[in-house]
Amino acid sequence: MTYSIKHAAVIGSGVMGSGIAAHLANAGISVTMFDRVPDSLTDKEKKQGFTLEDRQVRNRLVSESKKKLLKQKPSPITSKKSLDLIRIANLEDDLALLSEADWIVEVIVENLEAKKELFKKVDAHRREGSLVTSNTSGISVDAMIADSSEDMQEHFLGTHFFNPPRYLKLLEVIPTEKTKAEVLSFMKTFGEDVLGKGVVEAKDTPNFIANRIGTYGLLVTVQEMEKQGLSVGEVDSVTGPLIGRPKSATFRTLDVVGIDTFYHVANNVYHHVSDPKEKAIFTVPDFLKQMIEKGWIGAKSGKGFYEKKRDKSIVEINPSTLEYQERKKLKTAAVELAKQEKGLNRKMKALINQKGDKASDFIWSIIKPVLLYSADLVGEIADDVVSIDDAMKWGFGWESGPFEIWDAIGVRAAVERIQDEETAVPSWVLDMLEEGDETFYKKENGAIYFFHEDAYKQKDVNKKEISLAAIKEQKGVIKKNTGASLIDIGDDVALLEFHSRSNAIGLDIIQMVNESIEEVNKNYRGLVIGNQGKNFCVGANLAMMLMEAQDDNIFELDLVVRQFQNMAMNIKYADKPVVAAPFNMTLGGGAEVSLPAAAIQASPETYMGLVEFGVGLIPGGGGTKELYLKELRNIPEGVDIDLTKVANDVFEKVATAKVSTSAREAMENGYLNKNDRISRNPDHVLHDAKKRVLALADEGYEKPAREKIPVVGEAGYAAMVMGAKSLHYSGYASEHDLKIAEKLAYVLSGGRIKEGTEIDEQVMLDLEREAFLSLIAEPLTQQRMQHMLVKGKPLRN
Repeated sequence: MTYSIKHAAVIGSGVMGSGIAAHLANAGISVTMFDRVPDSLTDKEKKQGFTLEDRQVRNRLVSESKKKLLKQKPSPITSKKSLDLIRIANLEDDLALLSEADWIVEVIVENLEAKKELFKKVDAHRREGSLVTSNTSGISVDAMIADSSEDMQEHFLGTHFFNPPRYLKLLEVIPTEKTKAEVLSFMKTFGEDVLGKGVVEAKDTPNFIANRIGTYGLLVTVQEMEKQGLSVGEVDSVTGPLIGRPKSATFRTLDVVGIDTFYHVANNVYHHVSDPKEKAIFTVPDFLKQMIEKGWIGAKSGKGFYEKKRDKSIVEINPSTLEYQERKKLKTAAVELAKQEKGLNRKMKALINQKGDKASDFIWSIIKPVLLYSADLVGEIADDVVSIDDAMKWGFGWESGPFEIWDAIGVRAAVERIQDEETAVPSWVLDMLEEGDETFYKKENGAIYFFHEDAYKQKDVNKKEISLAAIKEQKGVIKKNTGASLIDIGDDVALLEFHSRSNAIGLDIIQMVNESIEEVNKNYRGLVIGNQGKNFCVGANLAMMLMEAQDDNIFELDLVVRQFQNMAMNIKYADKPVVAAPFNMTLGGGAEVSLPAAAIQASPETYMGLVEFGVGLIPGGGGTKELYLKELRNIPEGVDIDLTKVANDVFEKVATAKVSTSAREAMENGYLNKNDRISRNPDHVLHDAKKRVLALADEGYEKPAREKIPVVGEAGYAAMVMGAKSLHYSGYASEHDLKIAEKLAYVLSGGRIKEGTEIDEQVMLDLEREAFLSLIAEPLTQQRMQHMLVKGKPLRN
């Protein structure tokens, strides 16, 4: 049977249920979201004369949940239009609607009997062959449908999303004993290719993979903190990025998750395991229970392990007294040594090998149990080490999974230390070492192999995932400098990778862009501009520009801006198609590199904007011109062009430094147009960009003809400046804001010319450059740039 999901039903509209519904809608799937019927009227409903039989009342819970999607931070929706795909319903009047669904997702309370009761109703109304899944975080998926029909059992499995569903990559898929193989295979592919997830198959065990190991690690940390007399703040200061974990580290993470939620997850394992040692670890400390009784359950209650005071200072709880005190950090020689090392592997080695150091001993005491526990659970919670590592990276934000950590610190060395401390090591790990295999992973000919059942097995990799590191390791690079590398990614397509600090654009990147286009024009079918860093590009090198401006090197800056503009024009008018592949932060110069490309293939999470106004500047590399042209091109043929409306729209976006909150919003904001595409999965962006290059080449790509730009002239300039002056007079814009706005309006208007005049691109580029250089020489702009570099946020002056 061939499966397809065009319509889904989500039962349960709480934070998780509505988040899943939103994520499905973001992917273009229409959703019916259900919740129960309220059993009482609100005071407002009573005053309005409603009864419990009124539809508005009966759908109140689900209706309110849908409205909340607009207000939640971070937003669960990629566009307000996603909400149009979500229909509301209730579990008494609308069960017949379940027959329309290709996929039904249950997201109700974590109670086995409640789920079994619901699935009786689902079974009675679902269409034969439709998929049914539970978003349970730990209840047995076999148990919850034991009484269901054979067809439902064959089409049922667990699909455990992590919260928030839009942002967290992990999707654990848990088949039952009766789930059809093709159903499991379809859901894995669908989860990856359509929902953009990292999918891991888990076994039907308590809390599955990530929550089982993650909760264990967190409880070990809490218990070791008490044992070693450390404070909450001290633990968090060494269990975050220093060991490859998120900035929220241990206790800030628990505050965000909710201490009550954490207690529930831990308790679930406690009641379902029999090993006394494991039960002891999953016994939640008394002070945590007391915090829950007091309602101190974390961020949602305003206080948990941390509390933000009225003066905005943050204090930490003392577990012994349950009183809040000044936050502390753990500073030792091992910590300082680890901070000086580059790369997680070197940091970890430096940190755990300083025996006798307070931080070193603590980190080893919490890492060791997790390594051993993970090894003990191979085969029980997942089939292999890869599934466990991927689950921890994608679900808990670890930079390396347990077995990758073990490889980093040295498996043999770690085992010898563990045995010296008279702790047992799982026999299969000892057998591996006995056979002379020293690592859980190894690389050969660009492929990754993992140790599995006495031998190494090649890791399956989705063909849509391109690893630049693997390609460079296998093939090397075509050419490179300090800022960027040109790489052959196959099929006569080259890729330009930025690798400067924060991928900021300097002269080295400008040089490599130009050389890459020259190389591609001669020897390749096209070029992708993309990378696999933290962000695509945060803009031009602000520190370098400020330094030149403070030294009054305006002549040097003029040359740099000209070179940037020439680079952008080279991208636009390359003989072969250039496709930009932006993701995450694509700001300022990053947007200016993307906008002139033949096409953009964006990651779903692309935050694009021309943000120069925030540092007292306007775009100088052609960004204003290209955004204006993009908006003009978005106007359908045959529709009269209102130049004033287009100019005002671009003026507002640049003057407010508006950044899209997703690629879909970037399309709505005019940064992407009908020539551009959005990938479903962030890991597939480079593959999709390469396909776009080849498609353009196959279509007989011809570089665009040099454009003439119709502008609004003096009349349009006056209108834009009038709006800026209105904000200034109302106190919403400073004198310097007004000056920057006037410069921007002059660029967009094309100068003191008649409305409708068509100017050459170079004229607008010259206007951009002149405005940029005049502003960067201003002391107030330099203050804004300095403030951004030091504080990381805009200065109003």
